[in-house]
Amino acid sequence: MGHIIAVVNQKGGVGKTTTVMNLAAYLSSTEGKKCLVVDLDPQANATSGLGLNPTEVEQGTYEVLLGSVPPTEAVCSFDHRSFYILPANMSLAGANVELVSLDDREYFLQKQIHTLKDQYDFILIDCPPSLGLLTINGLTASDAILIPVQAEYFALEGIGQLLDTIGRIQEQLKPDLEVLGALITMYDRRYNLSQAVLQELYRHFPKKIFRTVIPRSVRLAEAPSHGKTIHEYDSSSRGARAYERLAREFVAHDFFSTSIINSI
Repeated sequence: MGHIIAVVNQKGGVGKTTTVMNLAAYLSSTEGKKCLVVDLDPQANATSGLGLNPTEVEQGTYEVLLGSVPPTEAVCSFDHRSFYILPANMSLAGANVELVSLDDREYFLQKQIHTLKDQYDFILIDCPPSLGLLTINGLTASDAILIPVQAEYFALEGIGQLLDTIGRIQEQLKPDLEVLGALITMYDRRYNLSQAVLQELYRHFPKKIFRTVIPRSVRLAEAPSHGKTIHEYDSSSRGARAYERLAREFVAHDFFSTSIINSI
């Protein structure tokens, strides 16, 4: 059985989609893992960032979520990539409203996505920058959570709020949901503030911070506009090397080795 990981932060612009795309790329290319990216964000940035046009996606996350299309029919493959995507289209924006009146509305994605779990080593869910029903569906469908955190002062307050929300979901909806940890993104060592935030995060969350730090990088920002991951766009850049290190650290995480032992 594979692992389903929600990449989540209620704050936008923290490198969440960038992390989903590039972590999947390096898990596939350097770690030999079969990966699926699930675009659960109505903005469909992961879809467009991987070279697909959301307006041309006829079967995507929305159709899968509401059960009109089997997940296997909506998954897209790439000739030049070793991972896959369940893309988003414009219809996904209405899902929050449509789910409200339905029974078990928090578990729609879980029911659908678990049919794919044995086909992939990792399924990475790109959640919206909010804590609405779509994000809750992403969390209840997942085994664990990865939290990208921008290297700025307000990240300290934001991550605490998010962990409180995750705690309530663990209590009420998904008791076995784990937090893999926080990933520091957009780090600029030239600024004292970035260094201070990094040190403060390590001090408060020593066992919940990935050691890999993702730098602020123009090349990382440029790659999605070309429909490419950083591995394809500039594999020698600092951002590319950082995500390659993250993929190694991710695979070696204690959560995955413990899960394998428990499943035997």
